[in-house]
Order: sequence, then structure tokens, then C-alpha cells
Amino acid sequence: MTWSSRYASRRVYVVPADLSELTGPIAGVVELPTELDWSEQRIYDMLDNSHVGLMYERVIREATQLDDLRTYLNREKLIELWPRLFLPIEARRAWEASFPQLRRAV
Repeated sequence: MTWSSRYASRRVYVVPADLSELTGPIAGVVELPTELDWSEQRIYDMLDNSHVGLMYERVIREATQLDDLRTYLNREKLIELWPRLFLPIEARRAWEASFPQLRRAV
């Protein structure tokens, strides 16, 4: 077993109790804090779906608090982008187990 497979199986992903909690922005420019995105380019144009998709992937992977999800993710945008998000399988399973409508979106 490799280090990465052991880490992936132990990683806990934060999932909200209800998608309606996700009231993040759908327009404008968002700069993620370094604890969510430590890359040089942490600024995302919310009108560019490729930017938004990358931001959502990073937030879902790196969030350690529900407030991270509530602040940066938006319910409608998440459902729209879900089929195209590149996520660790454990994260995808956790979210889809809580929200069957995401499975249907795929």
C-alpha cells in the first residue's frame, strides 16, 4: 500500500447537512485564502466556469470547516458543475451519499 492510498482512505471531507447552506458568490471575483488554495493564482472569475470549477475542486478538497463551503460554494452552481468536477473518489462518494441529486446530475 502506498502513502497516497493510505492518506486517501483516511482523509475526511467536510460535507454540509443541506445544500441550501451553500450560498457563496455566483458573480464577481473571489480570492481564496491560502489555507484553501496555496497556489500563486488564488483569484477566480465567477463568470468563467473553468475558473469556478477549479475553485470548487479546491474548496471541496481542502475545506476543514463548514464555513469554508458556505462562503465559497453556491448550491445551484455546484449542481451545474458537479459532473465536470475532478475530485478524489472519497470526496465524490461522501457528497453523493449525502446528496443523491448530485449523482443524478452526473
